[in-house]
Amino acid sequence: MTGRLAELEGRIGSVEKLGAVVGAMRGIATARVQEARDHAAAIRAYAGTIGEAIAEALAMFPVPEADTAPGQDKRGAVILIAAEQGFVGTYNEQVFAAADPLLTGANDLLLVGHRGAILAAEAHRHVRWSGEMIVHPAQAVALVTRMTDALFAMLAEASVAQVRVVHAAPVSAGGLEVVTKRLVPFDYARFAHGARSGEPRITLPPDRLLASLTEEYIVAELIESVVLAFAAENIARMRAMVAAHENVADKLDSLVATSRRLRQDEITEEIAELAAGRART
Repeated sequence: MTGRLAELEGRIGSVEKLGAVVGAMRGIATARVQEARDHAAAIRAYAGTIGEAIAEALAMFPVPEADTAPGQDKRGAVILIAAEQGFVGTYNEQVFAAADPLLTGANDLLLVGHRGAILAAEAHRHVRWSGEMIVHPAQAVALVTRMTDALFAMLAEASVAQVRVVHAAPVSAGGLEVVTKRLVPFDYARFAHGARSGEPRITLPPDRLLASLTEEYIVAELIESVVLAFAAENIARMRAMVAAHENVADKLDSLVATSRRLRQDEITEEIAELAAGRART
């Protein structure tokens, strides 16, 4: 085997190993997407229960009015959920592009995800709070607990008056979209509150009960946002791995074809040499 053919065989082996790595990463991303979808369904059920409790609490006194169009002088906070790891294509750029209109003026940025932190640093964006993105859906509660500790402290000291969250979410046919959701001011109008069949039994004053339920619902919404973003990140990684697998397959086909041609050339040269040697004898 000539040096060139030996080198080519080595490259083929390396590309085959790379293909195995790409396949494994794709399989892991696929499993994580399914895990995230299962967790999201449970979170929605929990949020639905809290929503029913809010509707019951609202029936005890007039509905609080939501300030749907806060003034320009009111400071806001934007929670942006980006990716923690790489191999996601333009995923992070899409999330930042959707958040850009909200990051103008006196708005604070709360950022999740290491890759997002890199983009924020490159754009010289000030980050008021940051945290690592989850690598498993079960970590969402711990992340949101740290996030809401900072967020509710900001709301308590009145340093922010409105809060929005921007994140990617899965859509049908294996795609994803970037969504923006307002968390504060809280929109009570979405909870139906009709006549009650009887007085509910409560151990807190109605206003304190409603405030506690509202905070719990915001936490549930943020947990759902984190889990959906986790699913979307892994969908983006699946897409990237599909493209990488196709490139690896094309490269491998090219290398194998070249290897076969070189091997055939070697065989042809050997036959020619043997024939020429026999002719001289």
